[in-house]
Amino acid sequence: MRTGGTRRTGGTRRAVAAVAAAAALAAVHGCTVQPPGPDGTYRSPVRIEVPSSRPPAGPGGDTGAAGNPDPASPRTVARVLWSPGDSGLGVRELQARLRQIGWLSDGPTGFYDDLTERAVRGFQGKRGLPRTGRTDTVTWQRLLRMTREPGTWELYRMGGQPAGPPDPRCLTSRVLCIDKTSRTLRWMVDGRTVSTMAVRFGTSSTPTREGVFRIYWKSRHHVSTLYHAPMPYALFFSGGQAVHYSYDFAARGYAGGSHGCVNVRDEEAIARLFAQVRVGDKVVVHR
Repeated sequence: MRTGGTRRTGGTRRAVAAVAAAAALAAVHGCTVQPPGPDGTYRSPVRIEVPSSRPPAGPGGDTGAAGNPDPASPRTVARVLWSPGDSGLGVRELQARLRQIGWLSDGPTGFYDDLTERAVRGFQGKRGLPRTGRTDTVTWQRLLRMTREPGTWELYRMGGQPAGPPDPRCLTSRVLCIDKTSRTLRWMVDGRTVSTMAVRFGTSSTPTREGVFRIYWKSRHHVSTLYHAPMPYALFFSGGQAVHYSYDFAARGYAGGSHGCVNVRDEEAIARLFAQVRVGDKVVVHR
């Protein structure tokens, strides 16, 4: 017997209870339940996916950088850390790590140049990552897992190390201020540093002389008469010892040594220096 309301059967009461329970569960898990249709029946609830705390696996089962999803997925937007034109210690570490696994033979220089871009693009392509040539968080984390933290020698092995403070004898007039400790050459004018470049010195059997000298001869296309080796952009300051460009230094870095000369590996830098330095300018070689 009905008393002004709708009589509910046992089955209906059970359905209503089930829906209420589903709604309560939805409040916890983030899902929603559709309301009953016009005919009073309930359709299947709308399912809303709850993101998993574990990222989907990338190529080869790798989850990408620091928990990022598959880097090849179009939905992934990885933050770019370094790109062509950037410079600094982070770029230097990137280059050192690329050297460890054979993707870069030059550097580290601290400058994100075309060689670095090419190395990053090759590394990315080998591992199924987008070949952008820019170092994003996914690329960086993948590289970190494959390499070790570089030491000071690796970071500065090819030059570009920070120059030490200039010798007091370098603070007046026009001076090539050459520091054996930091292995750098400062070109200074009236106490101001115009340019700095990495240099290499003589071996223990043929050391580079220390002291104060003067440039007495400039020879653009010089060839050593003693060793029959090219010495481009030679700036002679003590007997047969000169500041000059070295193909060997450019190729092998500090793995080699000179016969007493001050070697420069950056040809563009020594070309500019050669054009600016005059015969009679001072040279200070110090530790």
